[in-house]
Amino acid sequence: MTFRIFVFSDSHRYVRSMYAAMEDGKPDLVLHLGDMLRDAEELSYAYPQQSIVMVPGNCDGWTTQPLQKLLDIQGKKLLLSHGHIWQVKSGCETALAAARQQGADLVLFGHTHRAYCVQEPDGLWVLNPGAARDSYGVVTIDGSGMRCEIVSFR
Repeated sequence: MTFRIFVFSDSHRYVRSMYAAMEDGKPDLVLHLGDMLRDAEELSYAYPQQSIVMVPGNCDGWTTQPLQKLLDIQGKKLLLSHGHIWQVKSGCETALAAARQQGADLVLFGHTHRAYCVQEPDGLWVLNPGAARDSYGVVTIDGSGMRCEIVSFR
């Protein structure tokens, strides 16, 4: 069985691309990595049957939602945060350390608006989907393991 996850971040009220992605493919789960949570909420109203998990970003104001979440999806651990708590604009070393400490298979963050997808030599996947206006991430989990990719709107 194949499990697909769409990953959005930094939508900043630009929701048209998220809707286009949802119409192109039907994910099993949507993750929104913050900057603007209300965009993810709007998506949840448009797709009420869709599972959506979100974390707040630095532009989301005061919230009681946790700044990071660890999910167990299909036997894989995913650590997600907007990235500002890990200062990812200065590099992703802190994010990688947090993921390794939690035993994550994949660490996801936004904040930089630059799409990035790589598998580290130790097997840890690192995914920044970029700004939702330009791109989003797709995570596929199946019998052969896990894969990540960036889908660009340009």
